[in-house]
Amino acid sequence: MYKVFIDGAHGTTGLRINEYLAGRSDIQVLEIDPEKRKDTEARVRMIKEADVSILCLPDQASREIAAAAPLDSVIIDTSTAHRTDPDWTYGMPELTAEQRDKIRSSTRIANPGCHASGFILLVRPLIEAGLLDRDALLTCFCVTGYSGGGKKMIADYESDERASDLDSPGQYALGQSHKHLPEMVAMTGIDNAPCFSPVVADFYSGMVMTVPLHTSMLKNGAGIDDVKKTLHTRYDNEPLIKVNDEAPESGKVYSNPMAGSNGMEMYVTGNEERILLIASYDNLGKGASGAAVQNLNIVLGTEETAGLV
Repeated sequence: MYKVFIDGAHGTTGLRINEYLAGRSDIQVLEIDPEKRKDTEARVRMIKEADVSILCLPDQASREIAAAAPLDSVIIDTSTAHRTDPDWTYGMPELTAEQRDKIRSSTRIANPGCHASGFILLVRPLIEAGLLDRDALLTCFCVTGYSGGGKKMIADYESDERASDLDSPGQYALGQSHKHLPEMVAMTGIDNAPCFSPVVADFYSGMVMTVPLHTSMLKNGAGIDDVKKTLHTRYDNEPLIKVNDEAPESGKVYSNPMAGSNGMEMYVTGNEERILLIASYDNLGKGASGAAVQNLNIVLGTEETAGLV
C-alpha cells in the first residue's frame, strides 16, 4: 500500500484530493496531528514517511516546505510557486509525448494552474504543428466557478449577507498580471503573453477557456479543418481529453457541465474566417485536484485514471 501525505488537506484542493483517495484500497493517506499542521519538522517527517506528498498550500508556504524536504522525497505542488521553475517538472501529462516519463521519474512536480490548463492544451499543439507563429498576439477569456478562489471566496459567495455584486459575473485581473500567465507563455512556447480576461461567476465549479483566432493568423493557408485535425491527432488517445468538431447541440457551451469530472471537453467552432477554440473542464478537477491525482497515479505506476471520475 502506498502512503500519501497531503500538506494542506483542509483547503479546497486538499479536501477534493482526499475525496478522490478515500475509496482507494491501494493508498493510505497519512494524517498529521492537528496541532502539528504548521510545524515544519513534523511535516517534513510526514514527507519522509510518505511515498508521495501533495502540497495544497499558499505559494510561499509551498516554497518553504519544499526547500526543507529531502530532494529524494516525491512532492506534487498544487500552488503557483514552482510551475516555471526549471528544477521542477510541469505536471501536465498531455503536454508532450515525453511528459509522462518526465513526471514518472521526477521528485518535484508542479501541478498546472486551472486557467492555464485549458489555454496550454488548446494552443501548444497548433504551435508545434506550425499552424501558429510563436510571436502570435493571442487573446483568451475564461469563465470560472467561485471555488477557484479558495475558502474566502467560497464564503463570500455562499454568505446569506453577500454583496449584490456577486449575483453577476465579475471580470478580474484587470491589470493583465494574472498569476497563470507565466506558465501559459512558458508551456506553449509563445513569445508574448496573451491578453487574458478571466471572469468569475455565481456557480461553484467548472470553467470554460476560450481562445479566439482569426483564420488569417494561421500559417500556410490553414483553416478550421486543419485545427480540428491537429487537436484530434494530439488528443484522441488521451484518456481524459475529448475533441469535438462541433458545438453542443444546444449551440451553447456552458461553464459547469464538467463540474465534478476530471476530463476536458474541447470544441473547435466558428467558420472559415474566425475560429473559437474552447476547453470545458472543472477548475477543481482537471484544473486542480484531479490533475494532482492523475500525476500521483503516474508516479506510483497505477492506472492513470484510478480514483477519478
